[in-house]
Amino acid sequence: MAYNRDNIFAKILRGEILCDKVYEDNFAFAFNDINPQAPSHILVIPKGEYVSWADFSEDAPDELIAGFVRAVGKIAKAAGLEDDGYRLLANAGAHAHQEVPHLHIHIFGGRPLGPMLSGGA
Repeated sequence: MAYNRDNIFAKILRGEILCDKVYEDNFAFAFNDINPQAPSHILVIPKGEYVSWADFSEDAPDELIAGFVRAVGKIAKAAGLEDDGYRLLANAGAHAHQEVPHLHIHIFGGRPLGPMLSGGA
């Protein structure tokens, strides 16, 4: 999947679309999901044009990778999710139901989340 500079997360990063921002540094931008699937549902996106985790891990500079991973941890902790636990999810591609072609991590928490996958193999 090729990167589309007109995707909604690229527009959020450029400030063209407003969001409920919860965190920003040189490596990551985080905001509350507009359709939360848990009491706490935060999206974290790297600053750069990356479609998937594979794309990001292969092409991003080491400093961006480390900064992004650290930001995800900081955001979960700042949201008060560290003690009770939280789930990280990154969808990649059509079979994973990736809706926006920009790498993003979902942070879910605030209640027991149940099993990760439902249905058959």
